[in-house]
Amino acid sequence: RKKKNVFHQTPTKYWSEKPITRPTALLQGIQIFLAKLKATTPAPEMKASFKAKYDADKATAASAVTLAFNAGDVKLRASMTDATVVNGPSLNGLALAVEKPGSFTIDYNVPKKDFRFMFMNTIRISDKPLNMVYSHSRGDQRTVLDGTLVIDSANKVSANHVLGSGNCKLKYTYVHGGVTTFEPSYDLAKDSWDFAVSRKLYEDHVLKAVYQTSNQNLQLDWSTRSKMIGSYKVSAQFNVEDGLKVPRLTAESSWDIEL
Repeated sequence: RKKKNVFHQTPTKYWSEKPITRPTALLQGIQIFLAKLKATTPAPEMKASFKAKYDADKATAASAVTLAFNAGDVKLRASMTDATVVNGPSLNGLALAVEKPGSFTIDYNVPKKDFRFMFMNTIRISDKPLNMVYSHSRGDQRTVLDGTLVIDSANKVSANHVLGSGNCKLKYTYVHGGVTTFEPSYDLAKDSWDFAVSRKLYEDHVLKAVYQTSNQNLQLDWSTRSKMIGSYKVSAQFNVEDGLKVPRLTAESSWDIEL
């Protein structure tokens, strides 16, 4: 019996019932490439946050909405306050920002047409990280330099200085047992001390007290943070010099939503 030589058949019948033209093959290759690119490229993450604040002393409420999404290594943000939509849409309270975490942040205040630049860097001093933040506001020509030296997980020292002025603040932070934090600070311009103590309660709750010796104000804060119900903060402010009076109460809340 004579054997059939398949190599003498036309390529069209041997490989496919339908001939594949060059444009069709090119289109299939592009489709395969786009499918692989879509599978390996993560979809951009977008988050929305809503913040509200109520001042019982002034009987006023304020709110703000922020939209943020990732664009590669940078984050883009747009925020607006209730002033943007009250009495019709306007540019009041509208702000835009571009941020690369740990590197830089550029904020733009739309109604004021004002830019604020922030640059972050970390250097090491005797194997201890020194976190530096340089910020400059073009509108008021104000430049601030912040530095935090992390000695260990429980101790760090920070300084805040406004360039071209004698205003400098020093702060020492000590965390005891991972739950209690002590923060004494000294203001060179006011020649006064501030003291802050905070303690974690039930992991999600924090109770904090801050005393300012310059005006003898005592502020108590209770805050909680949860993925389910958002973040809440209630503050009560007293003036020790005025004696026992009704404190000034403020409440803040915020929610984060992934879109």
